[in-house]
This record gives sequence, C-alpha cells and structure tokens, in this order.
Amino acid sequence: MGVKTALPAAELGLYSLVLSGALAYAGQGLLEASQDGAHRKAFRESVRPGWEYIGRKMDVADFEWVMWFTSFRNVILFALSGHVLFAKLCTMVAPQLRSWMYAVYGALAVAGTMGPWYLLLLLGHCVSLYVASLLGQPWLCLGLGMVSLASFKLDPLISWQNGFVTGTFDLQEVLFQGGSGFTVLRCTSFALESCAHPDRRYSLADLLKYNFYLPFFFFGPIMTFDRFHAQVSQVEPVRREGELWHIRAQAGLSVVAILAVDIFFHFFYILTIPSDLKFASRLPDSALAGLAYSNLVYDWVKAAVLFGVVNTVARLDHLDPPQPPKCITALYVFAETHFDRGINDWLCKYVYDHIGGDHSAVIPELVATVATFAVTTLWLGPCEIVYLWSILNCFGLNFELWVQKLAEREPLACIEASLSEQMSRRVRAVFGAMNFWAIIMYNLVSLNSLEFTELVARRLLLTGFPQTTLAVLFVTYCGVQLVKERERALALEEEQKEDKLKPE
Repeated sequence: MGVKTALPAAELGLYSLVLSGALAYAGQGLLEASQDGAHRKAFRESVRPGWEYIGRKMDVADFEWVMWFTSFRNVILFALSGHVLFAKLCTMVAPQLRSWMYAVYGALAVAGTMGPWYLLLLLGHCVSLYVASLLGQPWLCLGLGMVSLASFKLDPLISWQNGFVTGTFDLQEVLFQGGSGFTVLRCTSFALESCAHPDRRYSLADLLKYNFYLPFFFFGPIMTFDRFHAQVSQVEPVRREGELWHIRAQAGLSVVAILAVDIFFHFFYILTIPSDLKFASRLPDSALAGLAYSNLVYDWVKAAVLFGVVNTVARLDHLDPPQPPKCITALYVFAETHFDRGINDWLCKYVYDHIGGDHSAVIPELVATVATFAVTTLWLGPCEIVYLWSILNCFGLNFELWVQKLAEREPLACIEASLSEQMSRRVRAVFGAMNFWAIIMYNLVSLNSLEFTELVARRLLLTGFPQTTLAVLFVTYCGVQLVKERERALALEEEQKEDKLKPE
C-alpha cells in the first residue's frame, strides 16, 4: 500500500527543506574539518598541492582515480580514440567486418599494454572454456569458470600468472585483475549461452570477438554474450532518432562529473580523513554521518564516470551497454543495491535468478543469495573484509524478504490495511530510512575500513543516542520520501506512455 500514493505538496516541500539544510550543515562541518586537517602530518601522503594559486591542496588518496587522469590519461584517450577511428572507418568501408576489427584492435592493444605472453595466457583460458562449452554441460562450464576465476584470485596461481605480464607499471595490478577477471566472466557467459542454445553453434571466433572488445576489456561493464553477439552481428545498424544527441550529452556529463570531482577534492578530503581515526573521532556527529555517506556517493560517481566514458564509446559502436549503477542516494532496499550493473546482470542471470526463481520463497532465496555472494566473494578476491561484506549484505537481502513475509501475515497485514495509503507510505519510509543506513554501513566496511565503520556506528547508535540517531533517521526519512515521490512520478509517466501506445 502507499507505493503509488502522492503526499501533499507542502509535506514534500518540508522534506526538501530539511534534507537541503542537513546536507548543507554536514557539508560545512566537512569543509571546516578538511581545512583544519590540511597540514596534519598524517595527511601528507594523500593530501598534495593542488590549486597553488589559491592555496588549495587536493585529496589524492584514491590511487586509481589519480592514475586515470594523470599518467594514464593520454594512454586511455589514445587507445579509445584509435578504437573509435578504426571502428568508424570499418563501418564505412566493410561493415560486415567490424566485429573482427574490434577483436583484432583489442587484442593488439592488450598485447601492447600487458605483453604478448599475457595475451597468450588469456587465450588459453578462452580455449579451455570454449572446449567445455562443446560438451553442453552448464554445471561443467560454470564450475570451470569459477576455477579459472579462482586461479586469478588465489596464490600461488595468481603470482605465477602475474609473471606473464611484460614489465612493471603503476596500474599493472589493476589492469591484470580487471582484464583477467572480466575475461573469465565473459568466457563463462559464452559457454553457458552455448549450452542454453546448442542450435546456434557459436564458434571460437565469436568468443574472441566478444572477449577482446577493448572498451569493455579491462574495466567492464560486462554484457552477457547473447546481448553482445546479437548487437555486434548487425551488418547495417541504424541509429534511433536523437541517439547521437544522447551520446554527446553522456560524454558531456562524464566531463562535467570529472571536473566536479576534481573541484570537490580540493575542498573536501573525504577519502583521507577516515584514515586518521583520531582526527575523524573529533568530527561533529553530523559531519561524521556526512563523511560516511559521501564515501559511498563518491564510489558511485567513480563507477558512473568510468562506465559513462566506456558506454559513450560503445554507443558509437551501435551497442546498448549496461547502464551506470543506480545512485546510492536513491537506494533504500538491498535488492537494488549494486555498484556495477553489468556484474549484477551477470550474477542474476546465471546464479541468483536461476536458483531463486521468483524470489518469493524463503529457503530458495537464502540458497540463491548465498551462492551469489559466494561467487561475488571470489570475484572480489577472498579476504576477511570481503567475507564480512558478503555476510552482511547477504543477511540484509534475506532480512528484507523475511520482513516482507512477516508484514504479509496477521496481525501486521491487518494493521497496515487499516491505515490510509499515505500513512502506509510514511510507515514504510521509516523502515526504508533504517535500511538506507544499513546499506551504507554494510558497504562502508569494504569501501573504507572496518575501524572507520565501527567509529561511525558507535557515534550514531551509542554515544549519539537518542538525539543524533533520531536526527539522522529523520533526515534520511525525508530523503527516502523524496526518492519515493520521484519513483511515483516516473511510474506514472511510464503508464501514460503505455496508454498512448494502446490501440483505440
């Protein structure tokens, strides 16, 4: 009840005012903390000179982000620009060969970056999973895929395979893990789709075209083989009306986001402050809550920028790649929480939905989530923090279903039925606010550190109880209501579009 119910405009206006004021107040506290800590000895390694002409230093704690837009910026631009150029020429001259061009260019780029022996190593994994696909046994393909993935995540095999990379450079470990991990998932997808559609007789060439598509190779997102093959096999692809405008807009948004992050890091040291627990413990409760929240927002922005750039290139190639992840601000249920939509789609198709069915039964759902997070743990690399993250999020996903089942039983179902739809929406938003902070805390463990997560939990739930606890929950409740209103408006808009398409 209450999902499609509108709230009074005055009430929504109050929620907007409260949320805006709270974010501004927390932001002011973070700004002051960043200014006070800029010259601390503990900050020297990760807060470096930035805009010297106005005396601002910059938070450079995120190694990957700094490398992408400094030393490796030109390499990335050169590689992707070359891909776009050759793809355009091939599409104009010989469009039937464009998928081959993608594969050859991608393989040459991988060999040039990581060395020919690394390329041969990946070809070995591709061939092994291709051979497994010929046997037509899905369990064998998935099992071999997980063994291959484990070989890139666990010693001593990971160290041995890392030796195939030629030379050493700053992003070597990131590119090795990304290229290897995504290769295994793509090959596993190919094998499973081959088993599901034995009549289509996919070839090894189809697998290589799929795996060595350069924009997706190192960082994703991953498209399942059936989607990629159907789209790249179009001999004369046709663009929808206004598609080029949307591609330019996406490229522009990516540039704006990069500039916004650069500006933000000159004023807010959100990645460095959590590393100094002594300093972080002196922050006001509001600033500490804002710091925890901003860490997850930044991780979403980072993923959105990465996938935005890659997806722009993919759309120029007439592909329809997975969308960027849903913003953490709009998440208040575990079922929609993910930071990589491609990985989420892969897991849902081959593990989660396959085992869990319609996700309405408690035991199958438990088995499905345990299996899904087991694969996710292997993908991320088994370690204590990843184990804890998986257990917490697996519990959160199942707990949602348990609460839902409980709410459908008496007396709770009778109580909710007695409420108005607007009141039902308000009650559900209260639980959504608590769930929102569970999502933040459970994911902060892996995105930052266990010690910082413990500090935030202790301040918000123990030392800050009840004033801070209730204040944070109320602000979050306001945000959840605004998100629900946005979802209601979008659902109404979709219904109106469907009504227009229906015949008279």
